[in-house]
Amino acid sequence: MSIDVQQPRANDLVSSDILIAGVAGGAFEAAFNYRVTEGHDEVTGGFTAGDGAGGHGQFQLHVSVAGASFQLNRIFVEVFWTSPKDGAELDKVIVPVVYGPLIVPGYRNYLEHVVVAGETLWGIAQKYYGNGNLYYRLVAANPGTITNPNLITPGMVIRVPQA
Repeated sequence: MSIDVQQPRANDLVSSDILIAGVAGGAFEAAFNYRVTEGHDEVTGGFTAGDGAGGHGQFQLHVSVAGASFQLNRIFVEVFWTSPKDGAELDKVIVPVVYGPLIVPGYRNYLEHVVVAGETLWGIAQKYYGNGNLYYRLVAANPGTITNPNLITPGMVIRVPQA
């Protein structure tokens, strides 16, 4: 029994329409579940993958979370199957992602900015948003890249969320 979530990847910047894709199989009757949550609200559903007899198959879902009342920009995509015996969530895969609409209202996509010597997050935010005080958007959108907002280095690739 296995679940391999290939999309989204950890720390991906996602919109209100999340693509969940991968390979799964071996679950009871090939039935799987997904949950997109941040602890305050969630969107759930189910899908089939594999043949129900241990075979594996690809899955691809477009999940709309536009109606969710997420309060945090860090959300989690969970994929699992439920035990028919006791309802336990088995082989659960949890992928942490960044929810763009809570960083930039109207989020659509992101640009990639390569840091050059002498740049600061304030300056980059000033360039893209017209306001250096919005540098926190860059920090929130890049949890795997920006670990210290006071320290960015030349060559870093920073995602700049756009509306």
